[in-house]
Amino acid sequence: MTSLVTGIAGIAQVQIGNLVGPTSVLTSVSQVDPIKTYFIVSEQDFLEFHRRFPTEASVEAARRQLPLQLILTDGSVYEHTGSISFADREVNPATGAIRIAGVFPNPNNLLRPGGYGRIRVAVKTQPGALLVPQRAVTELQGAHQVAVVGDDGKVSIRPVTVGDRVGKLWIVTEGLKPGERVVVDGLQKVKDGAAVKAMPAPDEAAPAGG
Repeated sequence: MTSLVTGIAGIAQVQIGNLVGPTSVLTSVSQVDPIKTYFIVSEQDFLEFHRRFPTEASVEAARRQLPLQLILTDGSVYEHTGSISFADREVNPATGAIRIAGVFPNPNNLLRPGGYGRIRVAVKTQPGALLVPQRAVTELQGAHQVAVVGDDGKVSIRPVTVGDRVGKLWIVTEGLKPGERVVVDGLQKVKDGAAVKAMPAPDEAAPAGG
């Protein structure tokens, strides 16, 4: 018997000497190189991505150019990048999400059908983005603010405009300058004009954090 597809065969369903017929299943063969992965995105993200391109052809071209990263169950990043193959025909009314299919090279057959992982993709790049830890931003009556530590060690409570969230960080679009220090811990204790002794925040002493 010759398989119609190239792939990995499963455990045999019949043994030598068994009686088989035209409809008997001998084994199952899965094509694994390349291998498809399925993940979901929100309808909001789907619409936002599509609205950036004027035609369906440009959408398809942009999809193919988006590199997908696969985070395996052990937390490591799969060595090969993938690409988007297609989007499902409908949005799930129960979840408000749409299923996307990605394709990854799998030359060593490391990935197998039924496996689990997480997909990471950068759908938008914002050069020069100013990031602060999310816990440094407080919300009051729909407005956002941060506590900025000046060169004199005094705190000034400053309103800011925030954009997208990136992991545990928040993009600040207005109200803060690169290099300024913001209070991350003890926000409930600081007041405008209070003198503080600023120290770098562990794990988040990055972009504009302090």
